[in-house]
Amino acid sequence: MTHPTREQLHQMAQEKSGELVQLVSELIQIPSENPTGSQRPVVDFVENYLKAAGIPYEETGNNPEFPCIVAKLGSDEGFSVILNGHLDVVPAGDRSQWDFDPFCGTVTDKQILGRGTSDMKAGVAGLLFAMKILKESGAELRGNIRLHLVSDEESGGEYGSTWLCEHGYAEKADACLIAEPTSSNDIEIGQKGGLHIVLKAAGKSAHGSLGGFKGDNAILKMAKVLDKLPRLTTIEGHFKDSQRHALENSIRSTEEKVGEPGSGEVIRHVSANVGLISGGTRPNMVPDYCEATVDVRLPIGVDHQEIVDMLDSIIAECGVEGITYDLHWKSEGNYTDEDAVIVQTVKKNAEAVWGLEVIPAYQWASSDARAYRAQGIPTIQYGPANTEGIHSYNENVDIEDVVNAGQIYVLSLCDMLGVE
Repeated sequence: MTHPTREQLHQMAQEKSGELVQLVSELIQIPSENPTGSQRPVVDFVENYLKAAGIPYEETGNNPEFPCIVAKLGSDEGFSVILNGHLDVVPAGDRSQWDFDPFCGTVTDKQILGRGTSDMKAGVAGLLFAMKILKESGAELRGNIRLHLVSDEESGGEYGSTWLCEHGYAEKADACLIAEPTSSNDIEIGQKGGLHIVLKAAGKSAHGSLGGFKGDNAILKMAKVLDKLPRLTTIEGHFKDSQRHALENSIRSTEEKVGEPGSGEVIRHVSANVGLISGGTRPNMVPDYCEATVDVRLPIGVDHQEIVDMLDSIIAECGVEGITYDLHWKSEGNYTDEDAVIVQTVKKNAEAVWGLEVIPAYQWASSDARAYRAQGIPTIQYGPANTEGIHSYNENVDIEDVVNAGQIYVLSLCDMLGVE
């Protein structure tokens, strides 16, 4: 039997690019909002796609409302690559803010429109498309491809990638490619960790008419602490010399994307956002309790004790009694070394397809990549996207970005799995 060459597979991906665009459109037309909708229709669609392509799959997970799909091509010997993506999307929100139906999947001359185009059904389509190309062609793989599609990323991943990693589905993997949205010219190789700080202020109730003369106002005590909380952002990450190149790339790239002077420093520093605050019972009562939740993102190398020490220092400096806090840790900052096979392979092929420099960089947010990196698996994110519509209105993706991503995935899988 004659097996196709790498170049023949590349040509096949180019010739079938229309199928990839159509697949993205069809996925967008299936609402899969999380947490407000159902994942069942989109899961059924993907399973039917895999069945039609002749790719064996299994539905798994521990929550029937958020199932996982796993599939495999190749043998148990050789290099093993996980392809990961999520099928859920954030809610469309206020429909009046959209210029088009968020689930239209309309294909224009240059773009595909709708909720999830960038985050991340275009990326999922690219992974499915690449697997189908390799399956249809009869390519000889010196290793295997493992597909992990989940439906619980937008709500934290408890029933998705985290569950798969904790239950052995990622064992003995040599690399993981997540098709999360990135710019075409950067590969995400690391991201910040996160925790929620729940600050609690205890006061003493009294009649509101005696406020300032009797009682102990818990809200005012909390306000003193919150006023000094920005000091958390003075904590810097601890980067190795080998990470300096990616760090500088990330700072520059972030500044360009965010468009605010100095915003690139969010990669190097802790960020802290007071997102929730509640306190008091009635306006005519001195409040005896106040609580605030702070979302904190940790750059690479920052440990728990640094956060604790800074919090204790802030509270002590405020000089108020009755302030306590709980820390709810999500993850540490995590990363993949720039010289990892998965990084260099995707970089090489992305540069060849796009004809521009592609830089490894760190991300200011977080994703399912942390679950695979926690297993010691070199993991990257690289996927088609127009970032301005993500988690907002009028989300879209460029057709060129989708088509190029499909080719990059095929070529990178060929290189990692020995297709010459």
